[in-house]
Amino acid sequence: MQSTDPTYPLFPLSAFLGFVLALVPFPWHLQAWNAGTCIFMVWASCASLIQFVDSLVWRGNMINSAPVWCDISTKFLIGAGVGIPAASACISRRLYKIASTSYVTVSARERRKALCIDIAIGVGIPMIVMALHYVVQGHRFNILQDIGCVPTIYNTPPAYPLVYMWPPLLACISFVYSGLTLRAFWIRRMQFRDIIATSKSMTVSRYFRLLLLACIDMVFNVPLTVLNMWINNDGVRMDQWVSWSNTHYQFSHVQQIPAFIWRSNLPFHVSAELGRWIFPCCGLIFFMLFGFAEEARRHYSTWFWAVANRFGYFKPEPRAYKQPIPSFVHSKSVDADVLPPYSLPAFVSQKRLGAKDDTLDFDLEKAITSPTSTTTTLSTYDNYPTPLDSAFSFDLDKDLPSPTFTETSAAHIVISDAHPASRPPTPQPIVPHISPPVPAYHRPFSPPTVCPIDATNAQGLHGGIMVTVRTE
Repeated sequence: MQSTDPTYPLFPLSAFLGFVLALVPFPWHLQAWNAGTCIFMVWASCASLIQFVDSLVWRGNMINSAPVWCDISTKFLIGAGVGIPAASACISRRLYKIASTSYVTVSARERRKALCIDIAIGVGIPMIVMALHYVVQGHRFNILQDIGCVPTIYNTPPAYPLVYMWPPLLACISFVYSGLTLRAFWIRRMQFRDIIATSKSMTVSRYFRLLLLACIDMVFNVPLTVLNMWINNDGVRMDQWVSWSNTHYQFSHVQQIPAFIWRSNLPFHVSAELGRWIFPCCGLIFFMLFGFAEEARRHYSTWFWAVANRFGYFKPEPRAYKQPIPSFVHSKSVDADVLPPYSLPAFVSQKRLGAKDDTLDFDLEKAITSPTSTTTTLSTYDNYPTPLDSAFSFDLDKDLPSPTFTETSAAHIVISDAHPASRPPTPQPIVPHISPPVPAYHRPFSPPTVCPIDATNAQGLHGGIMVTVRTE
């Protein structure tokens, strides 16, 4: 038979994604003992799997090819229709307890008690409704072409308190808890982070995601459950309850309905499509809220490298953090007391033997020796040699030693104002310069350099200043 399903292959793909993605956040929510969210994921995922299989098996046909599957799947869909609102009520109830208390830390006994209450609400009530459904189950199931197996409910007065009322009732309870949660959160929003910090299984990010899920539940859960109950019985005559045997007469009957018939009835069409789309949508919405959180990304990375290791690919080791190189501030004027201690290289030389006491006269400007000098021996600075053939080694932290002069040693310094035009200028001697290996930020330091000049060229100097330094 030719399929006329306009939602194919969109619905099978959505149902499969709802089945897989709804279970992705399950491990870390189970580890955190979040029973309400775990129950929500299980109901939404299993119901999406059933809808995915039905959309493939009964695409374009309505043959009763898997009666046992239909018996089990239709009963489970009854439970899922109650279990998802019940799980939402558990989530809203827990959020309200967190928002309305001063601390969240609980003992192991209180945690087990809360877990038992959530399981009783999220699993116990749906299982009870699944059992009560048999009371008003007129026959085994129906098969809708392009949809698959759907449960049947005999429209009698007992069907409303036994089956129909539970989804709207649980949705209303969840609505009340969600409203109280928002109110408590607004009142205590200033100390909210401190309250969450006392919980080991709840983070700020997870709480806000659950709060957003509760808000979505407030907007859609109650209207959809009421709408579903109304359109399921729109145009259907309500029969009186006669007896058990009357209700279950020909119980093994399976009604098969072609697509053009059930699509021609608008309320029935809306009810059938809403009943199968609701479960994949719940799974996808839950994944969008919790599948991209920080903890989810951390688990994705762990799973990826666990699989990659089997193929020889290993996770690279994180790079060690390197301390940045400290920057130095360059200063043109650095005080000597803040410079690091250093010592210049030592040049060792011995005192020249046979040196006589002498007097040195020289012109600082023209480098001309005074005529009063008869010798050019630099005995004045024998204790302070030049960098060429000298020896000095000192430290800034130490005082410079006082120079030792002989009794008759003297130095004559002549500063002339003009150079005589009668004689040619004498070029200055070229003295090699050796710079000590001083770092760039140190102030250069070197002893005074004395350049000997010829004494015969110093005659006839007039108008100069002669400075004689004698030491006794």
